Amino acid sequence: MKYLQHIALILVITTIVSCSDYLEPVPSSSITTDNYYSSAEELETGLIGAYAAVQGINSSSKDDNHGVQWEFYVTEMRSDNTSTKTPDSEDASDAGQLESFDVLPTNNFVLNYYTSFFQAIYRANVILENLDVVENSARAKTIEAEAKFLRAYAYFNLVRLFGDLPLIDRVITPAETEIQYTRVSTNQIYELIISDLETAVSGLDNSYKTRASKPAAQALLAKVYLTLETPDYTKAQVLCEEIINSNDFALQNDFHDVFYSELNSEIIFAIGYNSSVQDNSQIFSAEWMNAVGHTSGVNYATTDVVAAIDTYGGNRIEDSYREDPLTLFGGTVRYQVAKYFPDGETGGSDGQTFTGLPQLAGNDWIVLRYADVLLMHAEAILAGSSETTNGNAIDSYMEVRIRAGYDPINDRPTKLTKEALLVERRVEFAFENHRLFDLIRFGEAQAVLSEFATANGFNYTSTDLLLPIPQNEINLSNGVMYQNPGYN
Repeated sequence: MKYLQHIALILVITTIVSCSDYLEPVPSSSITTDNYYSSAEELETGLIGAYAAVQGINSSSKDDNHGVQWEFYVTEMRSDNTSTKTPDSEDASDAGQLESFDVLPTNNFVLNYYTSFFQAIYRANVILENLDVVENSARAKTIEAEAKFLRAYAYFNLVRLFGDLPLIDRVITPAETEIQYTRVSTNQIYELIISDLETAVSGLDNSYKTRASKPAAQALLAKVYLTLETPDYTKAQVLCEEIINSNDFALQNDFHDVFYSELNSEIIFAIGYNSSVQDNSQIFSAEWMNAVGHTSGVNYATTDVVAAIDTYGGNRIEDSYREDPLTLFGGTVRYQVAKYFPDGETGGSDGQTFTGLPQLAGNDWIVLRYADVLLMHAEAILAGSSETTNGNAIDSYMEVRIRAGYDPINDRPTKLTKEALLVERRVEFAFENHRLFDLIRFGEAQAVLSEFATANGFNYTSTDLLLPIPQNEINLSNGVMYQNPGYN
């Protein structure tokens, strides 16, 4: 959060994402908020900076903010879904902390995610601070809605990972350092998130998939309502039904196409990338593969999730994981994620032979998709109960299951249980960074992660549900910022 000490809006990017949803040209790093924003066009170009913070920089340097490209470290690898190849190696030491529930406040992946998403919040605030340059009120409303969606998205990810946070809802000056380090309750953070998303719902349409949209705001808000300490199941259900009844989205017939046919009918919101160009591409697809990239062999599927997919995945198995080709030549069998092979290339029989550059992959990162809305709809109707016979809930659940190859009549349950819904979410969204948040939201994190940790020789406690506040932030706060319980 040291970035908040600077008033200049730094946008060190060239082109943000592949898809035509994004705007060009982009401003240079020498342009500041004081001399740049003089028109709506310039303000919309500046808005790309907020997307850039989420998109992250494609590099192997821990000094660069990686945004969602390194999100799997602080989410999926802290669940029972993924692990590193060699957790005790020098390159994987920070990753090993995350998978073994032994995270230090100095962990680089934790710091990187924290600063990346507060950078997105800061840049969104700069846009909101300059709305008065927009003369057309309708256009100003749209820009405001988009900036608030991004701020809400960033805060939602951060509050679920870190708990109480500094509430930064405007551009602050270097003299206001206490604001940027004073943590407020999660309730206050959620109030801002809900308010921002309500603005986004009312101010956006369904024009984009790699930029904020009304259905993206509705889906994200539904998930927020399900996540609250006291969930609002009714509001979540209504929002999901508005998306369902719009008929704007549909499941892909082939599960494979969800991940390799970009901007398809199932995608509600994705972070877009372009292959072959450093500034537009992503590196996580390569990092998940053995012997490709600097920190390759991270985010391997655990034997635990492989067993779940084998049992409940239906026809999703092939496009969920595969045995690492290198283990065919001896050694411990490991399983690679099969959802985001670089530009769809599997690396050939040895997993290493590509026609393109896997480190410059163009796979979009999917944040929200229609299957998620369907299963959230079932979850909202379940309303925290252990089971329901509600036909609408079962219909939404079965729509996802039928795509996975299950029979619509013979495999239809007479009642939907919370346990079955959680399992379905696991196998449908494996490796999409949902598992940890699903376990917490369903109230099953303590039991599931404790059992998983014990089976793998790890030590898990309830304080591991939250990440530590980065030590760098604690040091910069000069005693203002306190640490989360369980961390020194």
